[in-house]
Amino acid sequence: MKFSRTEIIDLVKAWIAISIAFGIVLRGEFGFIESFILSGLTVGIGFLLHELAHKIVAQRYKCWAEFRSFDQMLLLAILMSFFGFVFAAPGAVFIRGNVTTSKNGKISVAGPITNIILAILFYLLLQFSSGYLNIISLYGLRINALLALFNMIPVWNFDGAKVFPWNKTIYFTVVIIAFILMLL
Repeated sequence: MKFSRTEIIDLVKAWIAISIAFGIVLRGEFGFIESFILSGLTVGIGFLLHELAHKIVAQRYKCWAEFRSFDQMLLLAILMSFFGFVFAAPGAVFIRGNVTTSKNGKISVAGPITNIILAILFYLLLQFSSGYLNIISLYGLRINALLALFNMIPVWNFDGAKVFPWNKTIYFTVVIIAFILMLL
């Protein structure tokens, strides 16, 4: 996997901004530093691995693929967090090459599937944890299930808008699994 300097900077910038935004929302419960760490370990890792999954699959298809942050949306996410909620569109993996509907669907579903795997891992950790690790596990489960479900919205540039036309069975399977994980 190849990374440009710009891509690494954009990934780190987006990871930090997302962690700050969610840290601000959670600060009343834990304090900002603890919330920032919690967010970085759950939302931040979920975001990072989601985007890297897109990149890995795209590069396996011999496509050029690089993440670019949407700086205005990162700023908006941080500003909105002061009002108690976060709408985050931190950026996207841009892809160039021979991308068919099938390849695009597979590249797109890789991100939500990664979040589902993370949610399941956090759920398993939740079964054997206590204290702060229990909080991390619970939050990691919920946020990764939410990230998978949110990204499967079948409109605009969301992953679901590319998965749905490609394979409706996979689309609904991912949506149902993510929804079930949110209920745990």
